[in-house]
Amino acid sequence: MKIDQTSGIPLYKQIESYIRQEIESGKYDDGSFLPREQKLANKFGVSRNTVRQGIANLVNEGVLKRTPGKGTVLAQRTITTKLSEWHSFRNEMQKKGITVKDYFVKAEFEYAPGEVYQKLNVNKDKKLFKLERLRGDRIAPFVYFVSWFHPRTQLDENEDYTCSLYTIIEEKHSVVPVYSEEELDAIEADIRIAEYLQIEKNKPILFRKRLVLDAGERPIEYNLGYYRSDKFKYSIRFERK
Repeated sequence: MKIDQTSGIPLYKQIESYIRQEIESGKYDDGSFLPREQKLANKFGVSRNTVRQGIANLVNEGVLKRTPGKGTVLAQRTITTKLSEWHSFRNEMQKKGITVKDYFVKAEFEYAPGEVYQKLNVNKDKKLFKLERLRGDRIAPFVYFVSWFHPRTQLDENEDYTCSLYTIIEEKHSVVPVYSEEELDAIEADIRIAEYLQIEKNKPILFRKRLVLDAGERPIEYNLGYYRSDKFKYSIRFERK
């Protein structure tokens, strides 16, 4: 990229844009440091202060992190979701500028654990539709979902579950999710979950149980979510009454 000295776009903004493109290409995903400010200044034919201003915006956004004595590196990204808001996971990530990657999707009918039948208010003598998804960004997986569905949803193995799940349920099966009841806990990752999330065994993770209900408060889905604690956190805001 060359800096356009005649453009109406400020020079530091052009440099900022260039660095963003480098980051999005995955160039610094391995933890390597950005070139020194003076080196970038020489490359673009601008002052060091101009480069510093372009980098500063990315640091303030939390995209980059300055390390004293070492340089500037890609910051570890932590995703924050609010308990007071509930969206389709894919839609929520898109609003945060994160493109979701499905590392695997597995759909089948199985007999479920007893708790699932109780939550969905279904007899234990039938198999339920189960959907497993390991999801993350282009760098690494950060959440493993296991969902069990009430037969009323009429879901089966023939859907494209890389798309928005709730869009499929609403538009194709006329079942509208309205309410969500959630439980959060901190647990240790067992061998299987650790392998999925690419972390060490027994490392703390965020474990979430979610019961999804329709407008009549009838159960639709019982979902278990296992989140990497270094990649994901929940926030909640209360109003004093």
